[in-house]
Amino acid sequence: MYCGCANNMRFPFFDDLTRQSFKRLPMTTEWTRFRKYARRMREFAQYAVQDPPSPEVLSDMQLYTINEPLFPNLKALSWEGIAGSCIPFIPLFLSPRTTSIDLSFSSDSPITMVASMVTTLPTLCPDLQAISLFPLPRDPIIATAVSAMLLATNRNTLRELCVGSPLTEEASDVIYKLPNLHSLSMVIERETSLPSASLPNLTGLGIICDDEDDWPRVFHGTTFGKLKSVIFIPQSKQIGDFLGAFERAALSSSVQNTLSEFCLYTSCSWNPNYSSLLPFTQLVELDIRFSCDSQCSSRLDDNIITDLARAMPKLEILRLGDVPCRRITIGVTTKGLAALSRHCPDLYILRIHLEVASLSDQPAIPGIIPNTGPTASRTDCALTDLEVGETPVPEGSALAIALTLLHIFPRLDSIESIGEGWEEVENAINISKWIIDCSGKQRPLTVP
Repeated sequence: MYCGCANNMRFPFFDDLTRQSFKRLPMTTEWTRFRKYARRMREFAQYAVQDPPSPEVLSDMQLYTINEPLFPNLKALSWEGIAGSCIPFIPLFLSPRTTSIDLSFSSDSPITMVASMVTTLPTLCPDLQAISLFPLPRDPIIATAVSAMLLATNRNTLRELCVGSPLTEEASDVIYKLPNLHSLSMVIERETSLPSASLPNLTGLGIICDDEDDWPRVFHGTTFGKLKSVIFIPQSKQIGDFLGAFERAALSSSVQNTLSEFCLYTSCSWNPNYSSLLPFTQLVELDIRFSCDSQCSSRLDDNIITDLARAMPKLEILRLGDVPCRRITIGVTTKGLAALSRHCPDLYILRIHLEVASLSDQPAIPGIIPNTGPTASRTDCALTDLEVGETPVPEGSALAIALTLLHIFPRLDSIESIGEGWEEVENAINISKWIIDCSGKQRPLTVP
């Protein structure tokens, strides 16, 4: 349990909140002292991996908080995986000063109980600025409750909204026209009626959609003058030319001039048409995840990665595909990596399907081939983290691969892998760095 308060002071008997019951009820002097510290509490966070406060303890605490909240000056409450037995005690932690709420409920929480609690939030916290209720059960009762909650929320103070439920047409009409809303994450169902949007200050947009043909309606007739980040989570079993649809929708809304983050997560096997993203030259993060469960679905090659690198020189994070599989049929070679290093000097995280054998066939390192020509890399590329997944290292090639990677990405520090041979590659990289550090300059190295 994380509890933020002034001076990071610990509360007397506060650790007892995670026990099934107090050894005894707190005495008046103990409770008075506790209240002194409780008034300093500004943030309260309960994570799913921790032992939650028990209903028995919460019930005892409730006896002492009839006239005022447990933490009267609390600004932010974050609570993951709330069990049904704890839902009635959520008001115990909220106060009229609370402006940020981030709640998620356990999968077995009663729907009616969740709905009832959600509708009380604007009354308990009249000046909410940030609301996150995700995930939520897909149920008409929840949709009605969330919509009612939003209609009762102070529209002048709300800045961030993330709800894992569709909204009624009335609620959508209000939310899509909030001039001060900066971040919006929503669910769009096939039959959801979407009003025209007017969100001039929106910088972040997240969309969970049942069908890839539903979400473009959000962009229709809308100008997102400040949109920086979009995250898509399509739920359909098949995904077609999603990126092409996004290009058409986004260009009509002038998003290409401001967008710096694009993320799309699907559980489908998929071969994206990456060329549709080339107009988005301001991207700093590009993260597209798809499945390789049945067979390798990545078709990423040197030409595609070079085109992306040239179009997006500001890239810092590039992840294409999920964890790289061991059945790679087409992958990026030394040529593509060199293009990334040359055109994207600020890139520091990379996950792509690699054709690992190319890193040992023609290693681009001093003493092997000259550092000239079209595949010459910049020596100041920022890359520190490379994710290679299940991709195996060919036997006997660890040193050559290490030297090639280190030449292209001289700051490489971490290789995230579950494939064979990469520990040996990392060891070779560390030894090479040690030699360079000791000599003060890079020595010519040869591969045995």
